[in-house]
Amino acid sequence: MPWIQLRINTTNDLAEHISEQLEESGAVSVTFEDTYDTPVFEPLPGETKLWGNTDVIGLYDAQTDINRLKAVLNLDQFSYKIEQLEDKDWEREWMDNFHPMQFGQRLWICPSWREVPDPNAVNVMLDPGLAFGTGTHPTTALCLTWLDSLDLNNKLVIDYGCGSGILAIAALKLGAKQVIGIDIDPQAIQASRDNAERNNVSEKLSLYLAKDLPDNLQADVVVANILAGPLKELEPHISKLVKPKGHLGLSGILATQAPAVSSAYQPHFVLDPVVEQQEWCRITGKKN
Repeated sequence: MPWIQLRINTTNDLAEHISEQLEESGAVSVTFEDTYDTPVFEPLPGETKLWGNTDVIGLYDAQTDINRLKAVLNLDQFSYKIEQLEDKDWEREWMDNFHPMQFGQRLWICPSWREVPDPNAVNVMLDPGLAFGTGTHPTTALCLTWLDSLDLNNKLVIDYGCGSGILAIAALKLGAKQVIGIDIDPQAIQASRDNAERNNVSEKLSLYLAKDLPDNLQADVVVANILAGPLKELEPHISKLVKPKGHLGLSGILATQAPAVSSAYQPHFVLDPVVEQQEWCRITGKKN
């Protein structure tokens, strides 16, 4: 059936409140969209990440009384747009937007409903959803490309802030002997476990909430795709997880934040040149 879409332009301070009003007024779905298409880091588990200028979009049944909706929501105080949408298979349209993506020389991330482009490549099957990371964001892409560049054969890898498990699963498929995934959110642990089972690598993946991490743990490779603030605060802990001569990869960092994060890790690592992609960057290095 046809639908009515209401798009309200607002600020991040008001977006959540407006979202609740749209739901109460009968919207069948509510989404957030960056007004200016500004790159935004994938949200932390349990976090709804909003932008400085945000569009809140509500989808309504075509029979909705528009005049009543305007009055209930007091739309005159906002910049807004109402339009009628044609009847579509929205789930199919959403699925059509996701395609297999290649990272580095060997690695592909493939949605389950798409044909694998190269059966002989290293293929990770991962569907978009509540999976906190599917490869589409530059920070995830930077980490995947870095992992593809390493020799992970028989290596122990730690994925700090594992989210969907995309980096952990990629490391295992690239030859790692074992991977330990760590996160602060039980939902992320479950998402990683489910995705590992779909990729037939669950027996080589150990998952821990950060508070339950074993003592004296060290790995050949540690990758942490979180945020600049936590990366700086957790430097003593993250650095200790890397074996001497081991490799470290950090992302979730804006290019403007790279100098401060690099300074925090410089005493313990020989750092490589910072790699940038779409205002985000990756910091890598080898432990002294």
